[in-house]
Amino acid sequence: MTIQKTKTAKQRWLDEVYGPAVKRRPERKSRFSTLSDDPVDPLYTADDLEGFDPDRDLGFPGEFPYTRGVQPSMHRGRLWTMRQFAGFGSAEDSNERFHYLMTQGVTGLSVAFDMPTLMGRDSDDPLSRGEVGREGVAVDSLRDMEILFDRIPLDQVTTSMTINGPASIVWAMYLANAEKRGIPLDRLGGTIQNDCLKEYIAQREWIVPVKPAMAVVVDTFRYGSREVPRWNTISISGYHIREAGATALQELAFTLIDGLEYVKWGVEAGLDVDDFVPHLSFFFDVHSDFFEEIAKFRAARRIWAREIERRYHPRNERTLLLRTHAQTAGVSLTAQQPYNNVVRVTLQALAAVLGGTQSLHTNSLDETYALPTKEAVTLALRTQQVIAHESGVADTIDPLAGSYYLEHLTQRMEEGFARYLAEIEKFGGMVEAVERGYPQREIIESAFHFQQQVDEGEKVIVGINKYATEREPPIPTLAIDPEVERKQVERLAETRRTRDKARWKRALDELREAAKTGDELMPRFLECARAYASVGEQVAVLKDVYGVYHDPGYF
Repeated sequence: MTIQKTKTAKQRWLDEVYGPAVKRRPERKSRFSTLSDDPVDPLYTADDLEGFDPDRDLGFPGEFPYTRGVQPSMHRGRLWTMRQFAGFGSAEDSNERFHYLMTQGVTGLSVAFDMPTLMGRDSDDPLSRGEVGREGVAVDSLRDMEILFDRIPLDQVTTSMTINGPASIVWAMYLANAEKRGIPLDRLGGTIQNDCLKEYIAQREWIVPVKPAMAVVVDTFRYGSREVPRWNTISISGYHIREAGATALQELAFTLIDGLEYVKWGVEAGLDVDDFVPHLSFFFDVHSDFFEEIAKFRAARRIWAREIERRYHPRNERTLLLRTHAQTAGVSLTAQQPYNNVVRVTLQALAAVLGGTQSLHTNSLDETYALPTKEAVTLALRTQQVIAHESGVADTIDPLAGSYYLEHLTQRMEEGFARYLAEIEKFGGMVEAVERGYPQREIIESAFHFQQQVDEGEKVIVGINKYATEREPPIPTLAIDPEVERKQVERLAETRRTRDKARWKRALDELREAAKTGDELMPRFLECARAYASVGEQVAVLKDVYGVYHDPGYF
């Protein structure tokens, strides 16, 4: 047999057609790679899908392993939930924005909290000075939650709240507000982010050490599955991992391994996987490398289903389903030539839809300057609506399935996950790996490598290292009135003066005792909310019992 006869069709083309053509006219760069710097071949064929079995690896929508989608009809049956992350200034300001967005077609609310709230500090804390209402809405007590959701039908909308360290405390305030309005908890739908692991890995908004933080998260699993069955008690977040500089593969791997760690802790606490795992949701970033991002979503569903089935053999099919929210990449937005951000967001949103997301937020063009204006956030929402109703991409399910390149990338994601899983299991699991700084170091190295590529021009950012302009056109930005902080501090002081002091003290004492004994915390957080205890007061109790976390550093 001759060498010629043993060549694959792809190799023959590379040797006889492609190679000579490239010699005559060199390609525009010496090396092609994805945004994550995985090499990209000039052509993909069936030769690149070694071991690929369409029946096993693709299947059909709504059937194991869910590569093609978790629902049989996907977006033909119901479009993804269109959320716009909103919250700024006072609770009154944010409430007005919520009502506006609902009139414009938003189908789910998504709350952004200010930095003091995210860090578990009250607005009158000295460390909160200058930050109140700047990054999101300030929420100190149940009083703020009452104003924030005034005249919003909590039993008719779903609400997502992006907060982690004090997530249980803020969620309890939301539940207590619904109680006051006579809305049964079993009619409430939404998601609380509540993902402590990614805080230690990437975002750094922690309040207590890792292991007690995990126990608090598991406590919400228990309470939510029992009392608030339509609520997702965690949104396991790759978004912040990616924004910190991770590659698409690292985002996928660390997020799914975080999810598996939460499941392990829940099972070890005596929970049934079929009771609490269906209430776990995920949250992924969407960058501009179109095919890599689509492959990430498809691989995530397949990996999750296979890992949960292999480990736990659940009886409930919903336990196998990875349901996800997605948000376009904030870190990809540029202050230079800000209108380019509209194009980036459109491309990223399209990838999320083709990847099969259940929920989507699109960033606004002005978010590198400030929180978005009403006009910018409306354009971001219209981007989703045009994709949904005018592009045709939601009319058929997983339309890119079978693409040699896409299936190759999806397989590569799954193989890369397996490598990271093996590394993290050597530490004993993700909690131990985080305490040793392993994922943190991996992300730091990836972020540094990408910045080197940008600095050297290997990766082009339009308007930054190519096609730059000397002057940028001014754009309207949202300004936060300095009076917001003063009024918020006054409201907190008024709440403290008028609340029932005896009930407040008793609620905090019971929270402290439950934390010490390992008893359920959510009922105590609820009573603290009803007693108008503040976020900072409750966090102080947790820190007193559990201690505080100190970042060990990773160099």
